Amino acid sequence: MNQTVKTIAIVAGETSGDLLGSHLIEALKLSLPDARFIGIGGPKMQAAGMDIRFPMEKLAVFGYIDALRHYREILGIRNKLKAELIANPPDLFIGIDAPDFNLDLELALKQRGIPTVHYVSPSIWAWRGERIHKIKSAVSHILTLFPFESAIYEQAGVPVTYVGHPLADMLPEVPKRELMREQMRIHKQTKVFALLPGSRQSEVRHLAETYIQTAKLILEKSPGAQFLVPLASRETRTIFEDTLWKLEAQELPITMLFGHAHDAMIAADGVLVASGTATLEAALLKRPMVITYKMSPLTYKLSKRKAYLPYVGLPNVLAGKFVVPEILQDDATPENLAQALLNLVGDKNAVAELEVLFGAMHTQLKQDTAHKAAQAILPYLNAA
Repeated sequence: MNQTVKTIAIVAGETSGDLLGSHLIEALKLSLPDARFIGIGGPKMQAAGMDIRFPMEKLAVFGYIDALRHYREILGIRNKLKAELIANPPDLFIGIDAPDFNLDLELALKQRGIPTVHYVSPSIWAWRGERIHKIKSAVSHILTLFPFESAIYEQAGVPVTYVGHPLADMLPEVPKRELMREQMRIHKQTKVFALLPGSRQSEVRHLAETYIQTAKLILEKSPGAQFLVPLASRETRTIFEDTLWKLEAQELPITMLFGHAHDAMIAADGVLVASGTATLEAALLKRPMVITYKMSPLTYKLSKRKAYLPYVGLPNVLAGKFVVPEILQDDATPENLAQALLNLVGDKNAVAELEVLFGAMHTQLKQDTAHKAAQAILPYLNAA
C-alpha cells in the first residue's frame, strides 16, 4: 500500500454535519486527491467518497431523554469505532459537531498521538462553559463557525481558526423572491407564511399541532394567506399529515414540500421556525421570523437552568440582542405565535431593518468555509 496515502477519520452526527463534512472532504481532496476518508456520516459524505462505518442516524438524538434512551447503543458505537481507530490509527481525526460523542473520542485518540480537529464549536457561550477545559485536552485545533467564538478559545490557549458558516457561501445574498413565487405559482399579493417545525421526528411531534392551530388563526386574520411546510423526510411528513387529519384541518391552504426549505423561506413574507440552524437560514435569506420551540418539560427545565444567554435563536445570538421574537415552550401558544408573526410581517419598517441587519450578518459569515477549514487542517496532515 502507498505509504503517502493519508487516512482521515471523520464523525458527523446529524444532517448539518453531513453537509459540512461533504464540503470539507471535497476541499481536502483538492490538495490530497488520494486521501481515504472513513467514519460516521450521512449520504452527502458517502457521495463525496467516505467509507461509512456506522450510519449517522444512530447519533441524531434529541434532548436529554432521547439521549438517555439510546445511551447504550451510542456508547457501543463509539467504543467500536475507538477500538478500530486505535488498532489502525488514522493520520487525523475530525469530529464535526456532536460534542457529547466526539470529545471523548478525540480525547482518547489525542492521548495516543493522533491529531484531532473539532469542527463547529460547542455552544459554550450559551451553556456548559466549563467544557472549555475538556475541549483543550481533547483537540489539537478547533474550527469555529461564528466570529465571536474564536476569542474564547484564544484566551484558553486552544489553537483556533474562524472559518465562517457554509450556509453563507451557499445561500444567495439577494434572494429572488418574485422569481421563486412565479415558479411556485403564488400571486405577488398573496401573504405567504413558511412553517418549519424542525427536521427531527421528535421536533415535528412536539410542534405540528401548534403550527397547524397557528395557521388557522393567521388565516382568520389574514384571509387568502397560504402556508408552505417543508418537511425533511417521509416520516416527518407522515407525522404532520396525521396531525392535520386529527385536527380536521385538511382544508387549510397548506402546501407540504419534500425538503425545499430554502425555496419556501424565499417565497414567504414571514417564517415560523423551530430554533436551530433553520433560524440562521431564514436570516441569511433575509426573512422576518418568529422563533419557537417545544420539548419535554424536563429537558426544557434542565436546558433553561444551564443557559447563560437570554436568547436561543442564532440571529439573536449573532446580533447580541433580540432582533426577532422568541416564543418558547408554554408561551408558544397558537394565539401568541399568530399575533407575533402578523405584527412582524405587517411592520414594513421592522422588515426593512431586518433585511439590512441580516445582510451585514451574511457578509460577515461568508468566508469560503470549506477552503478555509481545509487550509487549517492540512498542516496536521503534512506533518503526519
